[in-house]
Amino acid sequence: MSKLSAHINNIALHHSVFALPFAYMGLFLAAKGIPTFHDFLWVTLAMIGARSSALAMDNLVDLKFDKQQNRMSKRPLVTGAIKPIEVIILIIVSLCIFLYSASQLAPICLKLTPICLFFLLFYPYTKRFTFLCHYFLGVALAMAPAGGYIAVTGELPFGIILLSSGVCLWIGSFDVIYGSQDRQFDLDHKLHSMATQFGVANAHKIAAFFHFISILCFIGAGIYFDLSFIYYIGVLIAILTLIYQHSLITPYDFSRLTQVYFMRNGIVSIVIFVFTLIDILS
Repeated sequence: MSKLSAHINNIALHHSVFALPFAYMGLFLAAKGIPTFHDFLWVTLAMIGARSSALAMDNLVDLKFDKQQNRMSKRPLVTGAIKPIEVIILIIVSLCIFLYSASQLAPICLKLTPICLFFLLFYPYTKRFTFLCHYFLGVALAMAPAGGYIAVTGELPFGIILLSSGVCLWIGSFDVIYGSQDRQFDLDHKLHSMATQFGVANAHKIAAFFHFISILCFIGAGIYFDLSFIYYIGVLIAILTLIYQHSLITPYDFSRLTQVYFMRNGIVSIVIFVFTLIDILS
């Protein structure tokens, strides 16, 4: 594995599929059509900088635990393919990209960066003290549609609050399910999660409930922005995806909780953005 591919693996670049489509959704909704190349470029770079620093920070902070967990044994930091000092340099560079990109957008964007940085860089520590850690992650990703919209208008309407809330509950609840397989490890190492607090079965029920609320938020956002039936086709596909995902996992069988399962959740963000785009441009 080359250094470049190791760093790309470390920041899980393919996981951009969860937040980037929603950032673009906020951007296109704000522009009420195709945004300027300037806004598209700087929102994209801001997203790359933000998520790269956050993922690198997460892996660095959790390194001592990842070294003890078989599921994490192939991570580049664990194998030694990259060194902690290299990750620190990547975090600094990524943060510089994020901050400079924010300065090129609506003036309020740079002023809001301390709030963004708090959730992006503090999230890895939350599992040390609260079972709500999953939803701290959700808030970090929920800033994507809000940031995309604010970048153009400098405003945060109720519709974007609904959309961001949907993103927070969607990704946070998915993390509840995915993280439940580590319940025993977390208990042994005094880490917190929904599964350690309420048990795996109850954690899955909580995730299902909040996934239902997330869909209501997506529907509410569509109503606020007066989107047509085209948008709701995307929401329907998202609903079917979530139902299918929940049907695959039980509290007693994690055999299907694979990377394929993990990445399939990206269908939600992709279809909602794509059908929003079709709606806006039609």
